[in-house]
Amino acid sequence: MMDLRRLRVLRVLAERGTVTATAEALHLTPSAVSQQLRQLSRELGVELLRPDGRRVQLSPAARVLLEHTDRLYEQWEQVRAEIAVSEGVPRGRLGMCAVSSAIAALLAPAVTRLRAVYPELRVFISEEESADCFQLLLTEESDIAVILPTPDTPPMTDPRFEHRSLLEDPQDLLVPRGHRLAREDGVELADAAGERWIVKQRHNDTFPLLLAACAAAGFTPDVAHSAKEWFAVSALVAEGLGVCLLPRLVPIPERYPVMRVPLRGSPIPARRIVACVRRGSAEQPAVAAGLRVLGEVAGVE
Repeated sequence: MMDLRRLRVLRVLAERGTVTATAEALHLTPSAVSQQLRQLSRELGVELLRPDGRRVQLSPAARVLLEHTDRLYEQWEQVRAEIAVSEGVPRGRLGMCAVSSAIAALLAPAVTRLRAVYPELRVFISEEESADCFQLLLTEESDIAVILPTPDTPPMTDPRFEHRSLLEDPQDLLVPRGHRLAREDGVELADAAGERWIVKQRHNDTFPLLLAACAAAGFTPDVAHSAKEWFAVSALVAEGLGVCLLPRLVPIPERYPVMRVPLRGSPIPARRIVACVRRGSAEQPAVAAGLRVLGEVAGVE
């Protein structure tokens, strides 16, 4: 019988592209990954990989296998759900990952509720960018990922995952106090077209959102400084070095003389926050409890 662990190695390789990256994601050595893939190839009697410089290409047979692997894993997750349901209340480990603002606003209070109701459930939280959250789902280090859909994340139609919308998080404009745009009644995003912007352009979920919002308002942001952590961004804004978009979920640091300005017009820039799980796993008691409590915290009906 085929070993699902070897299929998981192939699945992660298809996502990461190299044996080294796959080994890192699965906490294995590159030689162990290569051995698992050679064994899988021997079991099937087909070539699975072809060298392509530092990377490898999947053979046509490997791509056919992956299509079936998605269905096999969905069925396996459903089997795990039925077994876990038979044991009663949620227990064991539940891994959850998310971007920092979602951890603060959603995951932290959700874990408090879970601990009060299910004392035998151990929850582990990991802060990650949205694209990296999907890697943790595939390697089973996390069971629930709370993400922001971006061009770098798998599409909502990806057969490996299930998605549940949690909330829309509007964006505000963060400016220094006394700035020309510091208006309590709000401004149009286009009013900030001539401003300099503070945003990290790489490995940052909010940068594609900023680009899309500014494009809709008819301009391209002039990025003056690269920063991601909100205390650092707020400090730069307070010193008059630029402005930024600030998600409504993110509180303003009290120590900095900055002002959150609501944006007017349509559409108002907003982050869509979504909970994702491996397809077929949503009925597992621990995962189901986590999704339910996240929905309660987010105010999902």
